[in-house]
Amino acid sequence: MRYPEPILKLIENFTRLPGVGPKTASRLAFFVLKMNEDHVLEFAKALVNAKRNLFYCSVCGHITDNDPCYICSDTSRDKSKICVVEQPKDVIAMENMRGFNGLYHVLHGAISPIEGISPEDIRIPDLLKRAQDESIKEIILATNPNIEGETTAMYILRLMKGTDLSITRIAHGLPVGGDLEYADEVTLSKAFEGRREL
Repeated sequence: MRYPEPILKLIENFTRLPGVGPKTASRLAFFVLKMNEDHVLEFAKALVNAKRNLFYCSVCGHITDNDPCYICSDTSRDKSKICVVEQPKDVIAMENMRGFNGLYHVLHGAISPIEGISPEDIRIPDLLKRAQDESIKEIILATNPNIEGETTAMYILRLMKGTDLSITRIAHGLPVGGDLEYADEVTLSKAFEGRREL
């Protein structure tokens, strides 16, 4: 059976979301059809507002609606430590742990020769500039514990080897091949506490 064009377009757009296959997209599309029109408009408005009103912090690269972001502008945070993560969602995971009160640097990716992502394609040059600030004492590498994350961490370590900075790596209490956003707070907290000098 062929669906009407509007429902086909809705299904097609849902399949663009990560982890959403054709069956799930179809279920979501039919769920939207059952929704109250006000809720559909509110949902659509939320999508458009998020896309139009969010951008990346000019300092750390975290997603924000103010520049600098709430973390970079918080005067109570420890400005001597920068935690380096791959994605903005990793900052959220770290903040949910409530065990780190320093600053962040979001790379927006990891080095991956297979995918054609080189060090220049992510925010490593920006990190090197930030690390020149004399108030910075420690760089904490919290990239994902997979091949790309390890490659990125080792590359950054190599670039900062001759500096006076303490370069640490979060411990691997996280599953290898996993992502920070899926780790529970206890596992993430233990991994953070067990970071070590590189």
